[in-house]
Parts: sequence; structure tokens; C-alpha cells
Amino acid sequence: MFRTKKNNPQIDKEQLELIKNAQKRIKQKKRLYIHFVIFLIGSVFFILLNLVLGFGKDFKPFHTNWFVYAILSWLFLLLYHTFNVFITHYFMGKEWEQKQLEKLVAKQKQRIEELKKAIPVTNQPYTPSETDAKKKTNITSCLTIIVAAAENNAIGKNNQLIWHLSDDLKRFKTLTNGHHIIMGRKTFESFPKPLPNRTHIVITRQLDYQVPDGVIVVNTLQDAIEISKQDSQPFIIGGGEIYNQAMEIASIIEITRVHESFEADTFFPKIDTSIWREISNTFHEKDDKNEFAFSFITYKRK
Repeated sequence: MFRTKKNNPQIDKEQLELIKNAQKRIKQKKRLYIHFVIFLIGSVFFILLNLVLGFGKDFKPFHTNWFVYAILSWLFLLLYHTFNVFITHYFMGKEWEQKQLEKLVAKQKQRIEELKKAIPVTNQPYTPSETDAKKKTNITSCLTIIVAAAENNAIGKNNQLIWHLSDDLKRFKTLTNGHHIIMGRKTFESFPKPLPNRTHIVITRQLDYQVPDGVIVVNTLQDAIEISKQDSQPFIIGGGEIYNQAMEIASIIEITRVHESFEADTFFPKIDTSIWREISNTFHEKDDKNEFAFSFITYKRK
């Protein structure tokens, strides 16, 4: 009365990949065979065109019939095609690409481990459950958050700044110059290139994330802090999630408070004044180089 449902045979991903690769190789070899056949027919055609029909009979560069050069040129292309199908595929195929990727990942991990060994490790690593401010600040004495945030704590949209404040950019450059700057992957990718005279530490979960020489990649904020231990004042520069984590352990906040509210997709955490004490506040009016009024404010952990 009821039809039994047929069980469709399942092919695992590995088998499917092998089948796709086999189909690709068959197509490559078919194209090479067609190329070879056309080469033979074309060579015969060139010879007949010259010797039988007399086309270009008097054109003999270096005392050699022109069709010889045409055939040799075509033969070179055929050999190049053959080399790509058999030699290049064998030595630089999928397995070779995977091995190269694994080597790059292994080198990156080795570089991180070497940096960790070169820096003393704290006896009491930070855990989110710690509430003692003194224990937290022992992780690094002057870990500093630097940020520009609006009145509604907006800091960015679509991985871009929402405003242009020339004085804020100058202050950022002055404060971070010569220091380690710690950031998330998206913040790093918002730069056209690494900033000069600063050591970049990028936090990402991607094990094979590629960066220019001199940029350090880690997987956690704790690793980034350990690597920057020798710096008297490393800076946290974003983005939103990294700021959230850093608020628990930082000693100083250098904030440019933009006196306006904006639509955004990234926000800075609210500053709890029971934990943070304002120690300086400098107001700046809007002018031709700064499109909004703002204040440079420094907070210190109580």
C-alpha cells in the first residue's frame, strides 16, 4: 500500500573529490589529444600550402621554408601544453598546495611559540572570573585602550570610521608611536597597510591567516598581552569585541569622545565610573579640520 523509500547511495566528500579530480584530468587529457591531432593536421596543411600550392614559396628566412618555423612554434605550444598536463599537475597539484599551506601554518605557529618562550609568563594568567582589580592590572601595568567613540558609544560602521577628526588621528599617532598595537582581524584589514613604527599584533581564530612580515598573529587577547609584555604601554585599538575583553584588564582608557550620536554596527562598552576615574578632559571645538566637536578624555582604573 505504501511505497518504500529508496535509499540513495551516499558518496562521502573524499570520494566526491576523487571523482571530480578524475573528471578534470580526463578533460585535460582530451584537450591535449585534440591539440595534438590539430597540430598534425595543421602541419600537413602548412607543408601542402607551401610545396604544392606554392604559397610563400619565395619566403625563406635563413634559407629555410617558412612552414618549418610555423610548425616549430606550434610544436613548442604543444610541448608546453603537455608539460602543464603531466609535469606541472604531478608536482604542483592539490597535494602540493595543501603541503605548502600546512608548512606556512606550521611556521606561523612556531614563530608564536618562539615569541612566547622569549617573554616571561605570568604565574597567574587572567580568567574572566577574576574581580580583584590588582590581580587584573598585574597582567600588564599600563595596558591602554585607545578609542574614538560617539556620545552613544558608536565607533564604526561597515568596518570604517564614521567621522574624520584630524586632531584625533594625530593624537593616535603620537600616543601609539613606538608601541605594540593590539587589534582584531577586521580592524587590521581596515588599514591600507601596517602603520609605521608600531608592532602590530592581530587576534584571529583563523590558523592560516596571512599577514605581511613583521605583523604578529595570535589566537587570543591573553597571547597578545604576553607577547607585548616588554612594551611599557601596549595599546588596544579595536574592534568592539576586543574592547569588551580588554575592559576587564586594562589600566588606562584614552578616549576621544565625539559630541554627536551616530548610526553604527560597532560600539564601545559603557565606561563604569565606579571602576574608572576621569583624570583629564580637554574639549575641542568643531573647525575646518574636525567636522565635530570632541573631547580628549583619560580614565584610569581606580
